[in-house]
Amino acid sequence: MTRRKFIVLFFVLALTQSTIGNVAVTTDWPQWQGPARTGLSTETGLLKAWPEAGPKAVWSITDIGAGYGSMAIKGNNVLVQGTKGNDSVVYALDRATGKQVWARTLGPMIKEGRGHGPRATPTIDGNNVYALSENGDLACLKFSDGSVVWQRNILKDFGGSNIKWLISESPLVDGNNLIVMPGGKDAGIVALDKANGKTVWTTKGLSDDAGYASCMVANVQGVRTIFGFTAGAAVGVRANDGKLMWRYDRVANRVANITTPIIHDNKVFYTSAYDTGCALLDLKAEGGELKAQEIYFNRDMMNHHGGVVLVNGYLYGFSNQILTCMEFATGKVMWKDRSVGKGTLTYADGHLYLMGETNKVALAEATPSGYKEKGRFEIADQGWPSWSHPVVAGGKLYVRNQGVLTCYDIKAS
Repeated sequence: MTRRKFIVLFFVLALTQSTIGNVAVTTDWPQWQGPARTGLSTETGLLKAWPEAGPKAVWSITDIGAGYGSMAIKGNNVLVQGTKGNDSVVYALDRATGKQVWARTLGPMIKEGRGHGPRATPTIDGNNVYALSENGDLACLKFSDGSVVWQRNILKDFGGSNIKWLISESPLVDGNNLIVMPGGKDAGIVALDKANGKTVWTTKGLSDDAGYASCMVANVQGVRTIFGFTAGAAVGVRANDGKLMWRYDRVANRVANITTPIIHDNKVFYTSAYDTGCALLDLKAEGGELKAQEIYFNRDMMNHHGGVVLVNGYLYGFSNQILTCMEFATGKVMWKDRSVGKGTLTYADGHLYLMGETNKVALAEATPSGYKEKGRFEIADQGWPSWSHPVVAGGKLYVRNQGVLTCYDIKAS
């Protein structure tokens, strides 16, 4: 082989590996709200408008049982939590067909008046899966076959009590640690060794019951911080030792704090419903700790459960029944629209994927200039509100409503 041909072949192989690497990053959705837990997909080349009947269904299954959790996707598998008989279960499904690959019981299924079964989304981390049931049963499973690596119950082990509408958070992996919120005395947030489940630290001085929100983590001005939303407050906990650094209770409603916080530009945004509102906090490092100070608080974004996404400096989320666009830095409302009613959302390729709790699914442009819908369709009513968050991964849209999970093709031709 000549030197010239070798150089050409080298660059072809390098480009191929880079392309494969990029595809792997953008087509997987390995945890709650995606790779960065922000509800944002980096995919492009998706449909800019839907046919009148909606995008084409690739497959649909009807046997994953009760539950409100979303999907985690990696490689050939889709992971989702549901029920089977009286058990709370993690299912691995074939990404191409929806057929079951394996199932693993976490513990007993809990019935509740607003919907039975699990609320969480599994977290995929390398060759392991971390799943938390509605009753506090936490397990590390092998991604390949669902076999148990370790398991414990965080409510029993940390003296917590189950919350009114059941444990709902999705576990957070932070380096070698797994972060969860058991509640209990000095255990509002805890870190476990993800390899064996042993306790690494607990938050001394934080004894709040768990909220329904999932934690976030970020490095802010050199301080790695866990951002939580407990039953009583928005909190910042130092990631290396669990020290409670700040607490902000104005945005907590004392009923159900559900929405995952958003961290951006040395600031964090929290929102809750039940006649409360939203707040943007400025973050500043002082003496190895992170302090938080209110920038604004208003009642223009009272997000119940459907999440909020930040796109190009603007927040999009449902303020109770109304889809709202708000400027992140100032809290200024750009527009409001009834859209699909109260619902959930995710973002990909310039668009919001919206799922109303009354079984409507819609596509709308993510733009501060106004609400611009590009198609909608309806899914079958399963007897409970459709609260699961939609997922966009690999040119597909995944919509779960209780025991029914449907995969739609949304790739532009």
